[in-house]
Amino acid sequence: MNLDILNPKIQDFINLNIGVAISKLALQKNPFPTVEWAAILNQIAAKTKAKEKLPTWFSTSNIIYPSKISVEQTSSEKTAAYKASIVSGENLIDLTGGFGIDDYYFSKKIKKVVHCEINTELSGIVQHNFKQLNIENITCHAGDSLEILNSLNLKWDWIYIDPSRRSDTKGKVFMLKDCLPNVPEYLDLYFTKSDAVLIKTAPILDITAGLSELKYVKAIHIVAIDNEVKELLWELNKGYVGNIKIKTISIAKDKTESFDFVLNEKQEIPTYSLPLKYLYEPNSSIMKSGGFDEVGAFYRLNKLHKHSHLYTSNDLVSFPGRIFKIENSFIYSKIEMKQFLENKKANVTTRNFPETVENIRKKWKIKEGGNVYCFFTTDENNNKIVLICSKL
Repeated sequence: MNLDILNPKIQDFINLNIGVAISKLALQKNPFPTVEWAAILNQIAAKTKAKEKLPTWFSTSNIIYPSKISVEQTSSEKTAAYKASIVSGENLIDLTGGFGIDDYYFSKKIKKVVHCEINTELSGIVQHNFKQLNIENITCHAGDSLEILNSLNLKWDWIYIDPSRRSDTKGKVFMLKDCLPNVPEYLDLYFTKSDAVLIKTAPILDITAGLSELKYVKAIHIVAIDNEVKELLWELNKGYVGNIKIKTISIAKDKTESFDFVLNEKQEIPTYSLPLKYLYEPNSSIMKSGGFDEVGAFYRLNKLHKHSHLYTSNDLVSFPGRIFKIENSFIYSKIEMKQFLENKKANVTTRNFPETVENIRKKWKIKEGGNVYCFFTTDENNNKIVLICSKL
């Protein structure tokens, strides 16, 4: 960790160049020869990334940033704040501390937080930043988290783990055993140190696969920001054998939507109908949860088709997702498309439909944008249909 980067003139230079293309800056001569140009450029790139994702860090003076990639991979403040709402108690140990965003928010709920980070330089950066942020109840330990966990020899109210990929060779869908640390391998050990474990995984992890590797799962939280699923949070309690709650949370600038259901509690029997007056599209966290029948039954909506995951009703209801008024609906055909959509401007979505959005736009010369929303989908009679809607 090079503290020379905190030179006021260098910090002023960094702040003046927030948002400037690094490729452009890289061609300039380094105005501060005592500090590596690459290090200064990294601070600019990382702080630019932090502006929206980490506003507290961005607005605090003398923060040191790790690599831009580390900032991209860290939790956002919004997801960290949600995680903190899950925990409570006297102490928590984070076995995979990283840049420390989660621990900053944990420290607002927990009296004593321990941040473990195997990268010594990153651990030093985080410790420095916590001082700038006036956080006094987080202790940073550099080294192997398993060794730290054993050496501290304490009983923890919570253990938090954000395992990272060991390699990219196994493709997009991975198992927890392919991550570091190997949580399934060490789970019994973790439960000798705490009765409660919170695990963060990437949204690409299949929920069924995760359940096959873990035990004592009490709840799974699916967290989306601006309708993009960012994290799966696995809440484990030692000895728990009850029903597993699925909690979907969708956080946007103007509102937060949530929908909970119990996994495999009972099979909801969906009702179907042709398109009615209103159309409902679940948010991304519900889509990830697989609770398609549950959300339809809870809001008393009809599904268009078993695999379409779109819902309809004659009466308008509040719903966790996008809501539209159906202005027109028709069987997908050349005559109808030419009449209503060819050479028009519209937002196009496909659900359970054999053609892609790109192909539909190209085939019918549909320009992107505007206030018209078109859904290409399949109805309960297996007809390919088009719904022309206005967004509510």
